[in-house]
Amino acid sequence: MAIKAALPKYELYFYYVVLALALLWSTCWVFDTSTSNINRKPFKSSVKPGWHYLGRKMDTADSEWAMWIWTFRSHIVFALSGHVLFAKLCTMLAPQYRSLVYMAYGILAVWTSMGWTYVTLILSHCILLYSISLVKIRWLCFVTGFSTLATFKCEPFLTWQAGFVAGDFDLRQVLFYGGCGFTVMRCISFALENCERKDGNYSILELLKYNFYLPFFYFGPIMTFDKFYAQANKADLSRKEREIWNINLQGVTYLATIVAVDLLFHFMYVLTIPTDLKLLRHLSDWALVGVTYFNLIYDWVKAAVMFGIINTVSRLDHMDPPKPPKCITTLYVFAETHFDRGINDWLCKYVYNRLGGKHDDVLAELLATLCTYAVTILWLGPSKVVLVWAFFNCFGLNCELWAAKFFSVEPFVSFESAMSEAMSRRIRAVVCIFNFWCIVLYNTLLLNSLDFAKLVAKRLLLKGFPITTVVVMFVTYCLIQVIKERERRQALIDDPDPRPPVTVDGSTPVEPPTVPPVDTLSSAAATAQPLDPSKQKAE
Repeated sequence: MAIKAALPKYELYFYYVVLALALLWSTCWVFDTSTSNINRKPFKSSVKPGWHYLGRKMDTADSEWAMWIWTFRSHIVFALSGHVLFAKLCTMLAPQYRSLVYMAYGILAVWTSMGWTYVTLILSHCILLYSISLVKIRWLCFVTGFSTLATFKCEPFLTWQAGFVAGDFDLRQVLFYGGCGFTVMRCISFALENCERKDGNYSILELLKYNFYLPFFYFGPIMTFDKFYAQANKADLSRKEREIWNINLQGVTYLATIVAVDLLFHFMYVLTIPTDLKLLRHLSDWALVGVTYFNLIYDWVKAAVMFGIINTVSRLDHMDPPKPPKCITTLYVFAETHFDRGINDWLCKYVYNRLGGKHDDVLAELLATLCTYAVTILWLGPSKVVLVWAFFNCFGLNCELWAAKFFSVEPFVSFESAMSEAMSRRIRAVVCIFNFWCIVLYNTLLLNSLDFAKLVAKRLLLKGFPITTVVVMFVTYCLIQVIKERERRQALIDDPDPRPPVTVDGSTPVEPPTVPPVDTLSSAAATAQPLDPSKQKAE
């Protein structure tokens, strides 16, 4: 089935109507649940007075959102504004030294916020991994880097290093873990790129420039060293037409999103409801599905806003940062279920693609995915929930390859060649329903709790069978067809079909449908770029 296979317009319109009605229906159930249970005891600790002119309380269960958006927004704006100001002055007066200015301002900002002992700790990790990189042995760089990362995940090394942080304030712990974790990952990237360099070594100054770039230092995203080095040292700083306008529009969009999220928190308590298991057991099937969906959507919005604001600042510095994560609603392939595109690029470049090769061998793919998720577990911190999440995602990623190989042989190829492209697309959408809900449940497990994910699975597959199960799966089918239609239109933009030849009688010859090859996993599916090979692989 080609990615450009089209469906009749009336069929697509029907799918859009079904999705709109389902979204409206689930929203009503979540709103009613939020309103009728506001006085429950578990709600009192997280549902607090909000905007007084709305006359409703606000869901404040997400401490991370509250910390960035409400408590420390002035500090973050002040630090990033200073970075933008100094970067602009340097770009105007001495653009050849702009990477040095980025580094100097970053070190000063980290010193001011966390103290000189913390800067010393970070420098010690940088010097250690730089020294190892001079040997130019890849496995030694990996062992040293991951051992260093493990010191921030286990005792007594964690407590000992945390003692180097001066002061006691609410943001201290978050900044400590973020700065140290991202520092180690950046140092590993630098060490591996230094191993690849044939003529000499990169200087330690390049590592410090790379690590202390303030917009990426505490919260990411991670940009691999080769990309950062090329972008931070490029001589041409001219901008494309309307680039500044697009950057400003992007910034305004994220600010509007923050306001919209705060507004919705007054009407739908999608963060507090999953913490009350007694209430969840008495909710209707539609309310439970709505809470699960909106909980995942919120987490994507939060990540998109946080990464987006940082990316907007870095784009002012003539950088091309990793894009925000892809919306969970548009995911029905395990190969694209990455939360952070920067981490995904890092893992694919140094672990997954290197071990998996062309990703067409079952054993090589299994080894690559096991090693990739082992690094992910170390990055997130080993725990029961993370281990379960990693196991099922690793299985899902390998299952896609197994299924692709199984259905790429006879008689399945002949069956698909005999049917129309539209019918093939419909059948594949039915198969993708299972994939979609596996991805939803696995992410629900990671974002909430194992009990909540088990409750949702039992309600959808057992207690809600057959009515709820069939209805939810049908709505999911409609959603997947809408996603495929969007991908089809993007594929036509990226690679438009040439004008078909015309026969003597004026008609257009019809070519038989082709079966896409099993391809490799791509690191990130970016909008307005060529089709992601991972999508072809899953198809």
